[in-house]
Amino acid sequence: MKKIYNIAIALVAMIGMSACTGDLDQKPVIGTTADDVYSSLDGYSSVLAKVYSAYSLIGAERGGGSADISSENGEDMLRNLFNLEELPTDEAAYKYNSGDNLTDISTINWKATDVWVSDTYYRLYYIISLANEFLRYCDDAHISHFDAATQAEIRTYALEARYMRAFTYWWVLDLFGQGPFVDENTPMTSYIPEAYNGEQLYNYIISEINAIAEDLPATPSYPRAGRGAAYALGARVALNGEVYTGTSHATECIDFCKKVMALGYTLEPDYGKLFNGDNDKRTNEIIFAFATDNTYSATWGSATYIICGSCPTNGDSQTANYGIDTAWGSFTARGEFTSLFADGDGRFRFVIKDQQQYFTGGMDDAAMGYWSCKWTNLNDAGEQACSTDVGVTTDFPIFRLGEIYLTAAEAVLRGGSGMSRDEARELVNQVRRRAYGDNSGDISDAQFNLGFMIDERGRELYYELVRRSDLVRFNRFAGDAYIWQWKGGIMEGRAVDSRFNIYPIPTTETSANPNLKNVNY
Repeated sequence: MKKIYNIAIALVAMIGMSACTGDLDQKPVIGTTADDVYSSLDGYSSVLAKVYSAYSLIGAERGGGSADISSENGEDMLRNLFNLEELPTDEAAYKYNSGDNLTDISTINWKATDVWVSDTYYRLYYIISLANEFLRYCDDAHISHFDAATQAEIRTYALEARYMRAFTYWWVLDLFGQGPFVDENTPMTSYIPEAYNGEQLYNYIISEINAIAEDLPATPSYPRAGRGAAYALGARVALNGEVYTGTSHATECIDFCKKVMALGYTLEPDYGKLFNGDNDKRTNEIIFAFATDNTYSATWGSATYIICGSCPTNGDSQTANYGIDTAWGSFTARGEFTSLFADGDGRFRFVIKDQQQYFTGGMDDAAMGYWSCKWTNLNDAGEQACSTDVGVTTDFPIFRLGEIYLTAAEAVLRGGSGMSRDEARELVNQVRRRAYGDNSGDISDAQFNLGFMIDERGRELYYELVRRSDLVRFNRFAGDAYIWQWKGGIMEGRAVDSRFNIYPIPTTETSANPNLKNVNY
């Protein structure tokens, strides 16, 4: 079993944060007093663990416990991100929209008062506040009494906290296109944060990556962030750079990708093992992941949400194929997405028995759409990895080499320099050789174009929190360039307004901070 991050979560009891601007720079209450917590390396380790685990857990207890921030839904960050990144797209059709307040997300018709949008926004800023609080205690004045080795370890922790903060600001940028900016130097009272636009957030994130990457370990202890995680974040941010700033950053993207590849990662031969209960062993390909362990850090969110949510509840005993005790039957894929796969593609991992590929009725019909079985709680031997009484033990990969290969190839097609067209196509074909088991899926130079790449990214990366971002980048999310069933709230699908390319800052926040405005909402 994985005992991640040496999580002493019991030490870390965070104060809830309400939905108002002043809380963005609020100082969390940690343990009894901050002086007690930051008196030892174990204390620093525990708080850093909280920064990491705040993506997977909603609180300090096994299974989540009480939410550590005030929230209308009380769900973990990764579940919120899955809902905002996957449910509005062709990759997922949610079955319980009305009951879970997800109708507007699923049909791309949300407002600035949407509970899932506001929960996502405030939990992102809660994580930023955790990182800021931690970094306030990592300066020389606070660590000077430790010996040299302990000081060096704390400085590495600080680099990881800065990485996590930059990673979290990227989600703010990608989802909202803007956001208030706070760091460890921001005044903690009587301060209204400045609003950063897309270009400002982009520049900040890239500058942080460039500042910390070389000092992060090249081979970090799994699942902590290392140099590869920093470069992989840079690649993903730069690939979307034109969306954020109006200017292409394709060459910068290629540079980040090459730096990841230079670290020696290799493709995992078995695609399915990247998403099973033993995927913590896949450090050859997985660059950064959020770890989950049924014993120490179980959660109903994270990969549990995907695995149980993807398993049908139609009485066919599918739970054994997913390695879980209970199926939720939450979402199928829409037909347009599953039609992207050709025969022989081993990434086509869907339950199709008794299912209609395309919808002839509502999204809530369990017989409509194919169920994904890409993610499982099975171990490498094909057995259930753990009891799922409070969640699975499957980790949540965020960055992996397969994505880096496709990212570099797309950046070449978008005019970036530093890699030839033939080299880029070869990276795509390496990914496809794993999928097909041989070179039968190789593409020719004539096939190698941007239209192919958006489909290939879908085939390789579905349910990995990139689909909405990818469709936006290809101008296929809003508008009528690509229509899928139930897009826009009607079964045959329809165009949606371009304002939906980003989510709105919650109304509670724009009311409290005059620096923030939703121009299109």
